[in-house]
Amino acid sequence: MLALEKFEGSAATEVRRRAGWIRRRAIQMIFEAGQGHPGGDLSAADTLAALYFGVMRHDPANPNDPARDRFVMSKGHCTGAFYATLAAAGYFPEAELSTYMQPLSRLNGHPNRTYLPGVETNTGPLGHGMPVAVGIAVAGQIDGAPFRVFALTGDGELQEGSIWEAAMFAGHRGLSNLVVIVDRNGLQQGATTEETNTLEPLGDKWRAFGWDVAEVDGHDHAVLLEVLAPRPAATRPLAVIARTVKGSGVSYMAGQVGWHHGVPNAEQYALAKAELEQEYGL
Repeated sequence: MLALEKFEGSAATEVRRRAGWIRRRAIQMIFEAGQGHPGGDLSAADTLAALYFGVMRHDPANPNDPARDRFVMSKGHCTGAFYATLAAAGYFPEAELSTYMQPLSRLNGHPNRTYLPGVETNTGPLGHGMPVAVGIAVAGQIDGAPFRVFALTGDGELQEGSIWEAAMFAGHRGLSNLVVIVDRNGLQQGATTEETNTLEPLGDKWRAFGWDVAEVDGHDHAVLLEVLAPRPAATRPLAVIARTVKGSGVSYMAGQVGWHHGVPNAEQYALAKAELEQEYGL
């Protein structure tokens, strides 16, 4: 088992090392399970680490705290990184990660809120999670509740019409308590997003729906912590377009569409493990 130590140093440094741990553990889970989506797990790891270890108000000992910030994993197929994050944050024991996708495991290929603490809603079919996040944010707005709502979407997921229906409504409502992060790695199953269905100019699309927009390096931890911080003067929802690399952190996966899903063999796993442990000092 990969020991999860208490990391020290600046907030950005800690988030970086947490992200490295998430990457390393997710690859191990996929290798052991024989299935998974490593490319998107690796591109999303930095965002997840920034949210859970630097931004969100949450308490694993009280996962249903009404005042908690909410997170919705709209790109629900990337559970390797999501479950590793939840375990690292203390929602369940790290040892349970070894049951990933096994019969009777709580760690399904798609997250299920009836199985695991810390999962706000079931996701998997693309285009469903972000609209649920909008609904949660509307409820918070009506109640005058202090919590914020975060949703992580894939860029290929933005081809779903339900995303834009929800975006239009969120803009209309002025949901300043809502942040949607787009994992903009440019690749989806089988091709680039632009070959499949052009998304650019992506920032302008969100702005046209009444959103504030920030386009950032999705692997820069200091920038992520800054852009995801509370926005007390905001009057509109925020779309963070996080420019990332699919498969980030593993040389042979980085930028390769074939690793949208797939399982490393023993030699590939050993190489990924060595690269991640060296890069992040694990």
